[in-house]
Amino acid sequence: MSSLVFLPAADHPELLAAPVAAAIDRLPADVAARIEVAAVDAALADTVAFCEAYGQSLDISANCLVVQGSRGADIRTAACLAVATTRLDVNGVVRKLLDARKATFAPMDAAVVETGMQYGGITPLGIPSEWRLLLDARVAALPRAIVGAGIRGAKLFLPGEVLASLPSAEVVDGLAKPVA
Repeated sequence: MSSLVFLPAADHPELLAAPVAAAIDRLPADVAARIEVAAVDAALADTVAFCEAYGQSLDISANCLVVQGSRGADIRTAACLAVATTRLDVNGVVRKLLDARKATFAPMDAAVVETGMQYGGITPLGIPSEWRLLLDARVAALPRAIVGAGIRGAKLFLPGEVLASLPSAEVVDGLAKPVA
């Protein structure tokens, strides 16, 4: 098991994608101070591999999934955050929240280009301002959550209430369902 060194995220932009660093800089100082970052092996960035290698729980790991909903030619995008032990309800809750006829995961290439983040590191901090940010209530309730840092070589550690306080964040009960 590898060890993690927790550092103040605001002081280590080299461990963050540029949009993530900028988003943290825009937060009130007391909120930004609650966000830590740790360098990780980029080859172990995927949630299960990361948790196994670094002794972290899937119960506090949150995945940020980019979903696009469409109604005719209108496409609406949301970053959705769900605990790794749950499955995002894309075709039910998310589709309805986006007021879409159809909802699907955004193509990887488009998500990477639009966020300015690496695949496998996309995080709610620094997403495009026109996107909705949907958080499953389980994530908002976590005393300490693990999310991407915008790059595969780092993870952010922060309270769920900080995620819920982000601009445009919407906490949604039942956004994700427990995996059976």
